[in-house]
Amino acid sequence: MTLTIGVDIGGTKVLGGIVDTSGNVLVQTRRDTPADNPPETLARILDVIDDLLAAHRVEAIGIGAAGWIDAARSTVLFAPNLAWRNEPLRDEIQARVDVPVFVDNDANAAAWAEFEFGAARDALNSMVLFTIGTGIGGGIILGKQIVRGAHGMAAEMGHVQMVPDGHPCGCGRTGCAEQYASGSALVRFARAAADQQPDTAHRLLALTDGDLSRLTGPLVTRAAQDNDGAALAAFDQVGFWLGIALADTVQILDPEVIVVGGGVIDAGDLLLKPTRHSYAEALNNRGKLPVAEIRAAKMGNLAGVVGAADLARRR
Repeated sequence: MTLTIGVDIGGTKVLGGIVDTSGNVLVQTRRDTPADNPPETLARILDVIDDLLAAHRVEAIGIGAAGWIDAARSTVLFAPNLAWRNEPLRDEIQARVDVPVFVDNDANAAAWAEFEFGAARDALNSMVLFTIGTGIGGGIILGKQIVRGAHGMAAEMGHVQMVPDGHPCGCGRTGCAEQYASGSALVRFARAAADQQPDTAHRLLALTDGDLSRLTGPLVTRAAQDNDGAALAAFDQVGFWLGIALADTVQILDPEVIVVGGGVIDAGDLLLKPTRHSYAEALNNRGKLPVAEIRAAKMGNLAGVVGAADLARRR
């Protein structure tokens, strides 16, 4: 059986695993990411790889990195949550191991995992992934191929402008989808609703001991599950904007399936119900024409590991 290593590098963790041809993770290990220290981040990545190489013989190593990867899939040009600027990641790792190393964007790797093994495994040739976390990431697959763009940086759906002169975004623009349909937006909407109508936010206020600066996405989810009005209103707002973003994606790409993943998908129908409603309303004029089905991701936090490993195997 051919085995490969997949490593998923984010702003808080380096997660690695040995993956078989069916997408099963046989062994996994992780380290914390010292996000502000590139040499130490590289050392943690190599620690993870060394642990896995000691466990099994593998044919290749795939790296999914959170950042903009160049067209050669070698250098991390920029990473918003890591101190990487023009980091020659592939060459640095390749110099220390004896098997081929391949680098891709982490959302591309996650999209590939969902396409091959997860929520879109029955799709014939196309799908789009939206990862909803602190920000919004994405991956596009058309004709059974990942769409990377001329410079390797396609599928930044989180930075498509939705509201002209809207909320400032970390990318330097204003009104990006990430500012209205992400986990960060969920917290902002919930905090605003609780400030404006505290009588609807009893559970939110209880969970934060009345200090809304302590509010987090998981706490908003817990409050919404307990029928807190402000939390439910926040999910309705995020779902509204996310549904519009998905509808715009359909108009441009017409994929078979849209998969919604990332940490916020743990909320399930709290997010998906208003998203599907907004999506259907936005596409209402298409009548009975076919549109992509919205599905929840299935691969969880191992999607990046599995996708990176499988992409390395195919290279």
